[in-house]
This record gives sequence, C-alpha cells and structure tokens, in this order.
Amino acid sequence: MSSSDTPPSLYAAREPVFPRRVSGFFRSMKWVIMAVTLGIYYLTPWIRWDRGPELPDQAVLVDLAGRRFFFFWIEIWPQEFYFVAGLLIMAGLGLFLFTSALGRVWCGYACPQTVWTDLFILVERWVEGDRNARVRLWNAKWDFRKFRLRITKWTLWVLIALATGGAWVFYFTDAPSLFVALLNGTAHPVAYTTMAILTATTFAFGGVAREQICIYACPWPRIQAAMMDEDTITIGYREWRGEPRGKLKKGQETGEQGDCIDCMACVNVCPMGIDIRNGQQMECITCGLCIDACDDMMEKIGKPRGLIDYLALKDEAAERAGQAPTPILKHILRPRTILYTSLWSAIGAALVFALFIRPEINMTVAPVRNPTFIVQSDGTIRNVYDIRLQNKHGEARPFGLSVSNGSDLSIDVEGVDGTLVTVPADETYQVRVYVDAPATSDAAHAERTPFTFWITDLNNNDRAYKETIFNGREN
Repeated sequence: MSSSDTPPSLYAAREPVFPRRVSGFFRSMKWVIMAVTLGIYYLTPWIRWDRGPELPDQAVLVDLAGRRFFFFWIEIWPQEFYFVAGLLIMAGLGLFLFTSALGRVWCGYACPQTVWTDLFILVERWVEGDRNARVRLWNAKWDFRKFRLRITKWTLWVLIALATGGAWVFYFTDAPSLFVALLNGTAHPVAYTTMAILTATTFAFGGVAREQICIYACPWPRIQAAMMDEDTITIGYREWRGEPRGKLKKGQETGEQGDCIDCMACVNVCPMGIDIRNGQQMECITCGLCIDACDDMMEKIGKPRGLIDYLALKDEAAERAGQAPTPILKHILRPRTILYTSLWSAIGAALVFALFIRPEINMTVAPVRNPTFIVQSDGTIRNVYDIRLQNKHGEARPFGLSVSNGSDLSIDVEGVDGTLVTVPADETYQVRVYVDAPATSDAAHAERTPFTFWITDLNNNDRAYKETIFNGREN
C-alpha cells in the first residue's frame, strides 16, 4: 500500500487551553459558588452534632461499620435506603429542570469538575501568569525557570488534590481521630489507599485533562439535548447584530460592519477552548465567562452590551425584526419545567412525610425452620424465632415482648427472665424467642396458625408488631 493510500488518522491531538483572566458578573458569581461549594466540602466533616454519649458526634457521617448514615438530627438505617434513592431521584429531576430552563448551568457553575478545574487554573495563573505568559512558557524549551514554575504549580496542585482526598475519607469516620491517625501513620490502609486514588484522579482531572473530561468522559453533554428546546435560556451569540465581523481600526468608519470586532476575547477566556460565535456546541458549559469578556469589550468601543448573552432560540426572529424578546419568566414557566417541578416537589414532600412518620422502634421476625417445630416431653409444640429489635433512640430502652391471636400461645426469651429485653441505644439487637402451644390447644393441632408478635417501648408505650405463622402438628 502506498503512502497516499494510508487512511487518515481519527485521533486529534489535544490542543492545550489557556483561559485568560476576566472579570465581571458571571466570573464573580463563579468565585462565590466555588468558595461556598469547596467550603461545604472541606469543612462539613468537622461540624459537631451532639446526639448523646453513646452516638457519634459528627454532624455528617457515613458509618459503614454501623451501616448507618447520620445527617445532623436525621439518621438513615439500611432498611430506609429509600430515602437515599428518593434524594438521588430528586437530584436527577433537579438536573433535568435546570437544564431545560437554563441550559448547562450545573456544568458551568457547580459541577465538581468545573469547580476544581477553576481552582487549578487559578493556581496556574498565579504561578505562571496570565494567558500570554502561559502560552509562551508552554512553547519555551525546558530550562531552570520553566522547571521551577512547573514544580511549584504541580506541588500546589498535589496539595489541593491531597486535601480533596483527605476530606472525602473524613466523611466515613470520626474526622479528628482519623486526622491524628493519618499523621502518625496508624490509620487503616484503606484510608491511605482511598486518599491516594482521589489525589491522583483530582490532579489528573482538574490539572491535566480538564475540558477533556467534560467532552469525552462525561455523558451529560450528549444527554442535554433531550432536555433543551427553543425556550431554553442558554448562552448564544447575536449573529444578526455582530455580523459581518471585522477588526476595528482607529478612525475607521464601521459602515456595514457588525458590532463584533473579532477581538477573540470570548475565545481566549473560554475554559473549553471553543468559539461561541459558531453557534451552540456540545462542549459549551454555559459558564458565562464569554459574556463578561464581550461586555467588557463592547463598553470599551462604545457598543451596547449583550452581543453574547443568555438568550432563547425562540427570541431570535423577534430580535432580528427589532421586537422585544419574550419575558424570561414565560420561557421558564412552560409545561416541561412545570412537570419537572411538580415531580420534584411531590417526591420531596413524600420523603419529608415519611421521615416524620417513621417509627422509633421496629422489629423483624425470622422463623427458624430446621426443624419446623419441636414436640416437648409433655406434648407442647414449640416454634423458634429469631427476632431483631431496633431501637432508634439515643439511650437504651426496655422492650416488652408479647404475642396475640386469642390462642393459648406463650413465649420465652432466651437468656433473660420473662419477656423484658433491654435494647442498647441506636442499635439492632437480636434475641431468640420460643413460642409454645399446649398439647390441648388448637394451635398445636393446626398445620398453620397466624399470630402477631408485639414489642412495647416501656418508656413511652410506643408499639410495633409483625405478623407471622405458628406451625403445629396436623392430626
């Protein structure tokens, strides 16, 4: 095969992106959101919450050993995972809602990839300088200065990435105790391994890959089109006002030239390295930095702001004709967004309702089936049950066990006198219970007799029950 017959490569080498510093409303809003989100992430594990002497005092804790999740005054048990599932559904619906109303605002302002990339770019700009200086350094040959700047930048990136991984593991155990253990080398190997993995991925995603994660690794750019329509408010270029574009020279009459002077400011500030003037693109995360850059340039040349702005495709024809665009509220309040909002609110209300009505005590009953029943020497029929008693209170509680069905069944709890069991605070406690039916009773001679186990919290008389079956010897 000749060289001319060689198929073209389908791989395009990455062109590094060096965003220029910009100031303005959207940049300031991104700084505020970055500070708030990073502050919440790094500081939350250190917030204390007094739950009593026998419970952890960390406000937000994923207790894997105890199989529970603590969030301030709320405690979620494994059997209550529907709360977590409901929150995940609400998060998905919220993402659908915001995307259908305002485009990829999550991606542009609050996505962890965006927040940490912004932070890494801030460090890079502080060490190496603004866009032009970083481009020159990238193209320069390796020397002592380039080596020193790169080592400084990478060191700061590693420290940020290490703090990121460290903050994550603090959510799974007591943060102060783990911090001391990490410093003196006595922490569990899983903690060090998790921190190492998260440090490496944060460094790679936020410092090296950056926009490549959003373009190639994240599925949302390919899904968002299904959430958006002509009423969605997203970032766009007013082509009818900006074209034909051209360089503006001092003393030159603009004539038929549009407002865009082709200064490339919108391109130079874009963290994705795209030109918004080419129309809607999958890579655009609607961060608004191109709006700040363009508005600043329009003010300098005496042109109206808004050549690049948040707008809806539906308004294009009206603006071309010189008419006023549709009010923003009318774009947002439409059947799709109302449906998402209704579903989101309904699930949220259901979760809150379920949270307030859930019982503080609970029980599960597991009959022991090997053997199904035992015949005592006096003819009494015995069934054995393993019962798990759950006490969600912050102190130990005495629970009384009983049965009811109008028969002559009696119970005996293994290891205790009578039927009184003390369940430790905020724990699930298993007991073995023997249920006996006298030889002359109906239950002893029936194959299956339904009955009910009851538990009573003797401190406040709260009750819970579970229905089950007593197995007898059929005559």
